[in-house]
Amino acid sequence: MDRWVEETLHRGFRIRLKADRVLFDSETEHQQLIILETPEFGRVMMLDGVIQLASKDEFVYHEMMSHVPLFAHGRARKALIVGGGDGGVLREALKHPELETVTLCEIDRSVIELCREYFPEVSAGAYDNPRTRIVIADGTKFVAETDERFDVIMVDSTDPIGPGAVLFTREFYAGCRKALAPGGVLVTQNGLPFLQAAELQQSVGYFREMFEDAFAYLATTPTYVGGPMSYGWATDDTDLRHLRQNAIEHRYAEAGCFPTRYWRPDVHVAAFALPNYVRELVEG
Repeated sequence: MDRWVEETLHRGFRIRLKADRVLFDSETEHQQLIILETPEFGRVMMLDGVIQLASKDEFVYHEMMSHVPLFAHGRARKALIVGGGDGGVLREALKHPELETVTLCEIDRSVIELCREYFPEVSAGAYDNPRTRIVIADGTKFVAETDERFDVIMVDSTDPIGPGAVLFTREFYAGCRKALAPGGVLVTQNGLPFLQAAELQQSVGYFREMFEDAFAYLATTPTYVGGPMSYGWATDDTDLRHLRQNAIEHRYAEAGCFPTRYWRPDVHVAAFALPNYVRELVEG
């Protein structure tokens, strides 16, 4: 008999994935984690009943979470990833040669260990890069207490349930604000605006209290069913969101024009062109 695994994120509907094989299904120290093989999406990881990662389309999310803020900033030397234990954002960030260090702060060591075992192609050696520093800690506590200042902070969180809920609070964003260097950029995972409007609206509302520029950009990942995914955007440098395509192309060339599958300079610029229903959320 076929086994189907159901995602339980949304109240009004469910999606199910056909599992050819279940490779791991257990409680970690912080959450329920399941890894399965599927015919359409490849190997999939779910945390607390929510799809986090699929091997066939992970490149969309990871490229857009990393390259948009890093190319917009253009001179980042130190970056922080909060969450991101699968290593995909870390992999993409390390493609930027100007970065001297990338710190990854992950609350659940088991996520890193299991992803290294079952999704080695996602991190692709990034954990062993000499520019990488791994910190196992609560992200809210880390940003509140660190004396370091980061040029770019990328919050690769789960949805606001379980241990990821604190990464959507005013307290956490204030900690990120403190941990940013002058002119730094904060980007956050902010769900599907069509189905999770309140989540995006609340986060960008907090950003408006703390930053000169608060906005969002979009990208579509097939396994995140329900429309495009939003990425929250916050910085005090109001020019960064409005860079022209030729400026991004120049920075991409300086970085070596490394291959990408979703991000590209024109997609970067277009990602900030929001449909009206999303713009209304981010503009209050």
